[in-house]
Amino acid sequence: MPQKVSVPVGAGHIHIETGLLAKQADGAVTVQLGETMVIVAAVGATKAREGQDFFPLTVDYREKAAAAGKFPGGYFKREGRPTEKEILTSRMIDRPIRPLFPKGWFNEVQVQSILLSADGENDPDILAINGASAALMVSDIPWAGPLGAVRVGRVKGQFVANPVHAQRLESELDLVYVGSESELVMFEGSANELPEADFIAALEFAHLAIQPLITAQKELAAKVGRPKREITLTVVPDEILNEAKALAGDRIVPALLTPGKLAREAAWKALTDEVGAKLVEKLGAEKVTPFVLKDAFAYIQKEAVRSLMLDAGKRLDGRGFDEIRPISSKVGLLPRAHGSALFSRGETQALALVTLGTKEDAQEIDAYAGGESEKQFILHYNFPNFSVGETGRIMGPGRREIGHGALAERSIEPMVPLKEFPYAVRVTSEIMESNGSTSMASVCAGSLALMDAGVPLIRPVAGISAGLCTEYNAQGKIARYQLLTDIIGSEDFFGDMDCKIAGTEKGITGFQLDLKLKGLPHAIMAEAVEKLRVARLKILEIMATTLAEPRKELSKYAPRILTLKINPEKIGALIGPGGKNIKRIVDESGCEINIEDDGTVQIYSRSAEGMEVARREIEAISAEIEIGKLYRGKVVTIKEFGAFVEVLPGKDGLVHISELANFRVKQTEDIVKLGDEIWVKCLGVDEKGRVRLSRKAAMEELDKKERERLGLPPKEPAPEEESAGENRESSAPREGRESRGFRERGDRGDRGGDRGRRDQRGGRGPRDGRGPREPRESREPREPRADRESRGSREAAEPAESRDSAPPADSGNAPE
Repeated sequence: MPQKVSVPVGAGHIHIETGLLAKQADGAVTVQLGETMVIVAAVGATKAREGQDFFPLTVDYREKAAAAGKFPGGYFKREGRPTEKEILTSRMIDRPIRPLFPKGWFNEVQVQSILLSADGENDPDILAINGASAALMVSDIPWAGPLGAVRVGRVKGQFVANPVHAQRLESELDLVYVGSESELVMFEGSANELPEADFIAALEFAHLAIQPLITAQKELAAKVGRPKREITLTVVPDEILNEAKALAGDRIVPALLTPGKLAREAAWKALTDEVGAKLVEKLGAEKVTPFVLKDAFAYIQKEAVRSLMLDAGKRLDGRGFDEIRPISSKVGLLPRAHGSALFSRGETQALALVTLGTKEDAQEIDAYAGGESEKQFILHYNFPNFSVGETGRIMGPGRREIGHGALAERSIEPMVPLKEFPYAVRVTSEIMESNGSTSMASVCAGSLALMDAGVPLIRPVAGISAGLCTEYNAQGKIARYQLLTDIIGSEDFFGDMDCKIAGTEKGITGFQLDLKLKGLPHAIMAEAVEKLRVARLKILEIMATTLAEPRKELSKYAPRILTLKINPEKIGALIGPGGKNIKRIVDESGCEINIEDDGTVQIYSRSAEGMEVARREIEAISAEIEIGKLYRGKVVTIKEFGAFVEVLPGKDGLVHISELANFRVKQTEDIVKLGDEIWVKCLGVDEKGRVRLSRKAAMEELDKKERERLGLPPKEPAPEEESAGENRESSAPREGRESRGFRERGDRGDRGGDRGRRDQRGGRGPRDGRGPREPRESREPREPRADRESRGSREAAEPAESRDSAPPADSGNAPE
C-alpha cells in the first residue's frame, strides 16, 4: 500500500512516497518538489561474493530527456554515458550514505536514481540525496540513517533553502549540506569570497532546514514497518591480530616513521611480508588467508598511525599538526601553452596549462533539469598512474577525476571575470606526483597558470585540506580528537576526515567535506575552517613571490579579441544570404567571428593585420551613413538629375546635379563617370532613409583642411556679382581640377588664394580724374581651351535661380 509524507522546506513542499513504483526493490521512493520528481531504489545482495574484502557500494544517478519533454541529441536519440552533472550527483549521494553502512559488511549494495520529471526550476540533486536516504530507511538493508539534504543560497544577504535556478544566479553561495539529526555529514559547493563566519552560519542554517526531512523519513519508515535484515560481519580474529603484533614487535612505529612516501611504503611492505610468512607458517594457510592478512595489517597500521597522533603527538612525516609541507612554484614552463604553472607541496605536484579560445569553444550542456546550459570556464583534472609510482589500466577520467576537477573549477571560477573577459578558458591540471590533496594543488597551480596567461583574475586563489583523528567514548561521543593541516595520503586513508577549502585572501570560494564518521559536531568543523583560513593565507603569500598578479599581456600564441557593437537589425546583413558575407570576411581575415543576438560581435585573431581587415569589413557593412561626414564613394549609377554614389557596402545616396560642383553643370557626365571614386559629404537623410550627398560641399571642406595644413589663411568669399563668373578662385574646374587647394587627382598647390579682390589689388584709384579710357588695341582671339566648354562658358555667372532649375535635390534615391 502506498505511503506518503510531505514536509515544507524553504518556499516549497517536498513529498516522499513509497509503495507505488519499483516494488521489487528492497526499498524505493519517489521524491517531488514543484514539478521535479526523482525515483530512488536501493537493493542489497543477500550474501557477499566469494573472497570479497571490501564493501561494494554503487550509486548511480541518471537524467532522462523525456523528463523535460525533449529528445536526446546525437544519432541514436537516446541517452548515452553519464554526463558530468550525473556523475557529480552520484558522488554527492555516495559520500554521505557510505559511512553509515556497517563496518565489515561486504554485501553489494546498489542505489539508483532516475529523473522522471523536470520543471526547469528545482534541481533534482537534492531530491536524489534525500531519496537515497528514504529508500534505505524503508528497506531492510542495514543502514544507520536517516540523513537530510538541503541546498543553501544567499540572496541579497539572506540565506535561502533550496533556491530555484533563477535565485541561484543571484546567489553568492551554493552550499549542498547533508546532515543527521545532530551532526554534519557532508558538504560541498562554491561561494563568492564568503567570510568564514558567514560560512559557519550557513552550515547552521542548513542543519536546521534538514530537521523536518529527517522527521518525515522516520515517519515514513514507521508507516512501512519493515525490519532490518540479520547480517554477519567479517572481522579478523583477535588471535591472529595479537600474534601479528607480537611478531612485528617494536618495528611497527619505526617503519611508519620512515621519511618519504615510497620509502615508508617499502619499509611497511618488508615488515608485513616477513610477519605474514611467519603467521602462515605458525597458524596455517587455511586460517591465515590473503584476505585475513590484508585486513589484519590494515587494522594494525591504522591503530598505530592513530596512536601516534593522539598519544605521541606525532605525524608520519614529522611535521607539526598545523605545519604545511614545503611549497615551491614556477610559471611559464611550457613555451607554447597560453599559460602554465607548476605547484609543488611536499610530494604533491600539479602542472596546470591554460588555453584561451573563442566563445564557440565553450562547453554546451543539455541541462534537462535546468540551470546553466553553457560553460565558459572549464577545469579538467587528470591523474596518471605514474603520479603514484604504479602501473594500471590507462583509460579516460573516472568519477574521482571528474569530482576533483569540478571542485577545483568551482573554486577558481568566481575569480574569473567572464563577463569582461570574453574568452572560453580551459585549465588542465596534470598531476605529476601525488601524496595528499591534489585537487587543492590544482587550485593553486591553476590560479598561477591563469595569471601567467594574462587572464585578469580578480584575486589569486589557493586551497588546502585538513584531516581529523578521533577517539570515541563508551557513549558514542567524541572523547578526544586532533585536527591536521595539509594531510598526506596515509593520514587521509587512516584518518576520519578530508575537508578541503579554497579561497582568496578575502574569503571562501570552494569547499568539500568527506567524512568516514557517522557525523561531526559543528564546533569541530568551525575550528577546522579557521585553521584552513590561516594556512590558505600562508600559501597565498608564497604564491605571490612567484607571480603576484596577472601579466599585462596575453601570450603571443593566444588569440586576440576585439569586441564591436552593431545594430541588431544589421546582423542579417553582416551574415549575408547563406552566410556569404561572414564567410568571406573569415576567409579574407583568417579570424574567428562570433555574433550575439544583441549585436555584440567578437573578433578573435592571432594576427593584427587580419583583425584590422575583419574590423574594417564589419564596420563597413554595419555602419550607418552619418550626416556631416565625408565619404570616399564609388559612382554606381548616372542619371540626368545627378549620380548615385555608394559610400558604404550596399548603401548609396544621391549627389544631385546641383551638388556636383560649385558652378552650373549641364550634364552629370561632365563631372563624373560610372565607376569614378569621388569625395562626398552627407547633407541629410530623410524619413524614408534616402540619403542626400554633395560633392561640392566635400570639396570645400577638403580644401579648407588642406589650407589649414599648409598654414594658408582661409579663402575669402567672392562678391555676389563675381562669384559665378570672373572670380576664378571660386569657380571650380572639371573633375581633376576641382580645387586649387585640395585636389582629388594630384596637388598643384594654391593659386592666389591671398590675391585679394580687384579693388584691393593696388593703388590705381577711381576712374574719376583719370580721364576717358583709351581704346584697347585689337587682339587676336585666344585659342579656346579644350575644357572651357565643360566649365559652362561663363554660364555660372547666371543668377542662382537659373542654376537651381534642375530637378530638386531632395528627390532621394529615385528608382533606377
